[in-house]
Amino acid sequence: MVPKKFSFLKIYSDCFRYIKSCRKQIYSIISLFFIFAIIGFFVPISKEIMDIILEYIKQILEQTKDLSMFQLISFIFLNNLQASFLGLTLGLLLGIFPVFFVIFNGYVLGVIASLTVSQEGLISLLKLFPHGIFELPAVFISLGMGLKLGSFIFQKKKKEFFKKNISGSIKTFLFIILPLLLIAAIIEGVLIFLI
Repeated sequence: MVPKKFSFLKIYSDCFRYIKSCRKQIYSIISLFFIFAIIGFFVPISKEIMDIILEYIKQILEQTKDLSMFQLISFIFLNNLQASFLGLTLGLLLGIFPVFFVIFNGYVLGVIASLTVSQEGLISLLKLFPHGIFELPAVFISLGMGLKLGSFIFQKKKKEFFKKNISGSIKTFLFIILPLLLIAAIIEGVLIFLI
């Protein structure tokens, strides 16, 4: 039996086809993210919630304050990799984790954006754009795939659906999500280090 030739073209074609099959879930994740980002931006919050968010930001700043550029890139990459991987794998629990994760992060981003705008003006939002250009699509795709995986329980052919989707998810994670997160970490790490 002749082994199949390894083809990047075929792998990426399969990955993009799989992403397309998850588009409803990905669009749902994106919608939730922006809905809660808008809520976080416009709806005033209590001092208690603000203190929790500021403490969360303080902890991240504390962890990264003395890092070199390479260490910062590694920190951002590993942090985003862990979040994306958990979003994908824990999606198996009926998709609860991806939904919770995207609501929390959307809301926190909205609150941070609101604070930034109140201190530095609307133009400050443009500074956030380079940080999310590769990272957000990677995270949205991971969470969307996790949401789709979690729906296996509602399928008639559960085992077949699960096998097909776990295979598509792993392949897409390795060949699409990982490179996007690496590019995002390099851009973000360099920008943070130089500013």
